[in-house]
Amino acid sequence: MSYLSPLRSFLTMLPVAAIACLSLTAAAADEEFSTLKKRLEAEKPKFAERQQALLTKRYDLSDRSTKGTTMSGGKPVQEGVRVKLADGTTWEKLSALSPEQIKEKQLWPAGFLPLPHPHHEAGGMIFSKLLIKETMEQTERDLTRFDLDFDLPNHFLPEFPAPIYLTTRPDLGDVSQGKLVTLSNFNALFKEILNPKQLEGLRLLVTPFPQQQFNATEDRRSAKAHPGVACLDCHANGHTTASTHTVGDIRPNEHRHRIDTPSLRGVNVQRLFGSQRALKTVEDFTEFEQRAAYFDGIPADASRKGTNVLERGSQVHFMAEFQSLLDFPPAPKLNIFGKLDFAKANESKTRGQEIFFGKGQCATCHIPPYYTDNSMHNLKTERFFKEVMINGRKASADGPIKTFPLRGIKDSPPYLHDDRLLTLEDSVEFFNLVLELKLNKEEKRGLVAFMRVL
Repeated sequence: MSYLSPLRSFLTMLPVAAIACLSLTAAAADEEFSTLKKRLEAEKPKFAERQQALLTKRYDLSDRSTKGTTMSGGKPVQEGVRVKLADGTTWEKLSALSPEQIKEKQLWPAGFLPLPHPHHEAGGMIFSKLLIKETMEQTERDLTRFDLDFDLPNHFLPEFPAPIYLTTRPDLGDVSQGKLVTLSNFNALFKEILNPKQLEGLRLLVTPFPQQQFNATEDRRSAKAHPGVACLDCHANGHTTASTHTVGDIRPNEHRHRIDTPSLRGVNVQRLFGSQRALKTVEDFTEFEQRAAYFDGIPADASRKGTNVLERGSQVHFMAEFQSLLDFPPAPKLNIFGKLDFAKANESKTRGQEIFFGKGQCATCHIPPYYTDNSMHNLKTERFFKEVMINGRKASADGPIKTFPLRGIKDSPPYLHDDRLLTLEDSVEFFNLVLELKLNKEEKRGLVAFMRVL
């Protein structure tokens, strides 16, 4: 019998899609690194231009911040609806139409369609330039990809580095001291605040492990052989910098979601993890991310590129214990029940709270004090548009999505699970259409004002 016979038998048992995936992986692995790098660098400008053209067509990308409102660390909050409408259309005219009419007339705003990854066909983790620069300065670890760059302007991203608030020491305020927490400084910053087990959990969270694009193999996307990616690279300071990638648990690739990196603030009050995965504990999520999501859900790649199997009873537990200490930012205008302290709120915010709990139906899913119901909901946005391919991403039904907490929401732009909504005003317009609320301009302004104090 030929030594190839067992391989042939194995391949006959695989689905066609799996064989194709293995073939692509093998082809990438077989290509000389210098040839691969040269080819992808040459293709990079074409895909960057394609993505920027899409963003410019969809959104007003100007730097326009609101007066009197900042994120917890002081960064200005962007204001205004940034999603562009078709010529001759207004938000009022659009909200007067039924979903069927919007779909038939193809009036669904392009900015409300799923947002593709900066290079959707390539996918993988991609980081903002601010994070790349600071990580390089502190640790000499370069998170630059030679094949693509992050796409959204910095003024639409969360502040960097974000403050860190601890449930156990609210008296300390921001315990990061304005620094990005990395392997080079975590011990000095936290050794007097955390117990040894929590400190070890934080050490693991800032320790880089091999990942699909950042590793030591010949098909990596970093110029030099790389130690990998740390949990707190994406979830910088336990929050987010809007680093993105494509979800590993959807196939084919055109249906994979661009995925926003959610904040880890308040994971102690959450009962579902992942935008769609519905993992039940932060331990499950920690283990899943490192063993599966890091490698696009391909165990063979994980084995080849350097997976690191964490020990559930100690390492994963320690990491989860630290994550559960990360608190939401202070909200001085809320009372102990998570609603407005009327002595500290103006008329616009008070009216916004009334809409939130009434006509807006927001509180159906976003229940105080943390403004989540720890459940999942299917918005069925496919009612409003016909399937269309956009930069390698097929705009189709999203399915059920986790109800993310709204506490501290002004600190976490852009919004929705795939970053398609750049501002809170965009979010209000989106849900006004999806839920068919027919809110007027004053009611929309009130909702935004209320959410900014959460």
